[in-house]
Amino acid sequence: MLSKSEENYLKAMFHLSAQYSKGISTNAIAKQLETKASSVTDMVKKLADKELVLYKKYQGVTLTKQGEKIAVNIIRKHRLWEVLLVEKLNFNWDEVHEVAEQLEHIQSEKLIDELDEFLGFPKRDPHGDPIPDKDGNINFQEKVLLSTLNSEASAICVGVKDTSSEFLKYLDKQGIALGKEMKVLEKEKFDNSMRIEMEEKEYVISFQIANNIYVKNL
Repeated sequence: MLSKSEENYLKAMFHLSAQYSKGISTNAIAKQLETKASSVTDMVKKLADKELVLYKKYQGVTLTKQGEKIAVNIIRKHRLWEVLLVEKLNFNWDEVHEVAEQLEHIQSEKLIDELDEFLGFPKRDPHGDPIPDKDGNINFQEKVLLSTLNSEASAICVGVKDTSSEFLKYLDKQGIALGKEMKVLEKEKFDNSMRIEMEEKEYVISFQIANNIYVKNL
């Protein structure tokens, strides 16, 4: 049995490993979890003693196979709970993250397997992120940031980079959601803002917004 804090560290390290393939710095972990670097060092030692991470001075932290397995399972639980909250309990996609943060620490494998089956084995959570299967396999899909598209490009929204409540509420106001098709009408050279067309309506969005929306080219 791991503590909630230990599980949160493993999950954070898994997410960071995509950016730091050769080893994650303690400062990066501290920033991700909004804690002190000294606290990270203490936790890394605990996890290393349990053979869940490897730490080499000046090279950073990497997850062991067992540590990665646990992290992926936590992510699976988190994303399945998000699906349940949105699809069955009428939560909005901007309301589910914090609730799923609490539910992801439930240990019953049977409950999670039954939840997965009850939901029809979903492949994506409400934010477009892939849901690992029971064996830990993750089906990543091809996607790019909307900000990288050029004028006249057409794409479909498949996810968001920023999952904060404020950002998701903004997207709701603009009518931007997963599955929506959009076309870049114009890209402003000065600030990389965009004029896009979606459902026969035109919108102007900033670079900051476009840089937090994942799309798949059509």
